[in-house]
Amino acid sequence: MVNLERPVAPNPYEMLPALPPLTVTSTDVTDGQPLKSDQVAAEGNTSPQLSWAPVDGAQSYVVTCFDPDAPTPSGFWHWTVVDLPADCTSLDTGAGAAGADLPGDAFTCRNDGGEQAFMGAAPPPGDMVHRYYFTVHAVGEPTLGVDDSATPTYVSFNLVFKGIARGYVMGTFQPPAE
Repeated sequence: MVNLERPVAPNPYEMLPALPPLTVTSTDVTDGQPLKSDQVAAEGNTSPQLSWAPVDGAQSYVVTCFDPDAPTPSGFWHWTVVDLPADCTSLDTGAGAAGADLPGDAFTCRNDGGEQAFMGAAPPPGDMVHRYYFTVHAVGEPTLGVDDSATPTYVSFNLVFKGIARGYVMGTFQPPAE
């Protein structure tokens, strides 16, 4: 049985070294509000549209989606796109589909469900409200230096050393009761 009384996980980005803010917006995600139904695993697995302000000195970008509220010690990575070119400042709705055409030499790493694609919200039935951080990381190098076999955790580790700005928009999902 899921422990509905477990504490809420902290905002994961408040635990990392501070970086200058990066403005992230979305036509599909309203910060702090429930995700659209097509962003739920059972109803579409469709990645949201994301836009971000260009960052001086950025030579590439990484986009991630992380759920710190998953009932695991390490949260759950739903999406990781690496090496978006410096002139890229948005991803269209659905850019996280398996085999999607991404700009430049960008690529998608496997999510924690094992797919090289966006995996929509899918917490256990009856669990607490989950937060989904759609984060854009500006990188001060043309490439992060990983390949598509890198885990999202390893990508995140590299971002601690190569990131120059960070921003996010956060959606929520409340799974239905059992």
